Amino acid sequence: MTRCGWTMAAGLVAALALAGCDNGQPKSDSRQTAKTSAPTHITFVTDWKAQAEHGGFYEALAEGLYKKRGLDVTIMQGGPAVNVPQLLAGGAADFGIGSNGFIPLNMVREGVKVKAVMAVFQKDPQVLITHPRNDVKSISDMKGKPIMIADASTTAFWPWLKAKYGFSDSQIRKYTFNLAPFLVDPTAIQEGYLSSEPYTVEQQAHFKPQVFLLADNGYPGYANMVLVPQKWIDENPKAVQAFVDATAEGWTDYLYGDPTAANTMIKNDNPEMTDDLIAQAIQKMRSYGIALSGDATTHGIGVMTDARWKTFFDTMSSEGLYDKSLNYTKSYDLRFVRAMPKPRMHYEIIICSGDLSKPTTKCGPQKLQH
Repeated sequence: MTRCGWTMAAGLVAALALAGCDNGQPKSDSRQTAKTSAPTHITFVTDWKAQAEHGGFYEALAEGLYKKRGLDVTIMQGGPAVNVPQLLAGGAADFGIGSNGFIPLNMVREGVKVKAVMAVFQKDPQVLITHPRNDVKSISDMKGKPIMIADASTTAFWPWLKAKYGFSDSQIRKYTFNLAPFLVDPTAIQEGYLSSEPYTVEQQAHFKPQVFLLADNGYPGYANMVLVPQKWIDENPKAVQAFVDATAEGWTDYLYGDPTAANTMIKNDNPEMTDDLIAQAIQKMRSYGIALSGDATTHGIGVMTDARWKTFFDTMSSEGLYDKSLNYTKSYDLRFVRAMPKPRMHYEIIICSGDLSKPTTKCGPQKLQH
């Protein structure tokens, strides 16, 4: 984060922030709603405890963006014992978060009729981190070196690393989500999440780790997707569209507007969250273009494409994770992101008070539409 001693700072940021528009209310039937009928209730389950990476959903709820579109949304907080695919398959939740592209593909393989309808994160926040060191300045420099990864990662991003960089399974060391082995070993390399492990290392060990975002090195997977059962898509597509539109607008406002109301809701759901932790996560999502990059800069937050899904599937099936005959196109539905309101470009004037090097600095945007 840029260090600056301003007490009042004004900067003109040419941000491709994408503002959503109301796309109308769903028509009325047994499950669909209209302005004159009761709102459609949707229980939306997240993939972990409330955090900044869920901020746009909370923003849409706090601003009344779901309500404006005829939806009554309840956010069900996830956690270590919450299995989103099981809840959706069993009807205990209506919509949910798919953390990465493997989840909808796995559901297709298992015959579960649930699809991804939008991808909030164009970039998966998965990272590899190291201590500051001269012999590792890129992911390719890690070939042959021990790397601590979780068991689940051996069938997730690890096959991609093997295919692209020639990594081998002999490099794998077990990561148990305990940072102590990394902190005491200056030669250690381990996996992490962009807004989690790097921040914790800085707070506990007081040094800035080297961070290598896999997505910036070609990793093709989407993340933070909205999963919807096929039954909803078939019976109430307008409610699905309303949720997608409101969510895209909520994420734009959360990242490029005032996130205060959403952050209050996040902290109420998860008291472990602090202002500093949330602020640094927002800053990283913005600076790394986690939600707003690539196709999203022209088509809006949440966009997905056939080409990206094909690249992801081809990569993983070539490494044996999926049978090449699997109809991967059944894992997603593009109609809703294609129908999102056309994004409007605008500039943001960011008015900040305090030391800009601190994540607690308060900034208020003023949007100039054009």
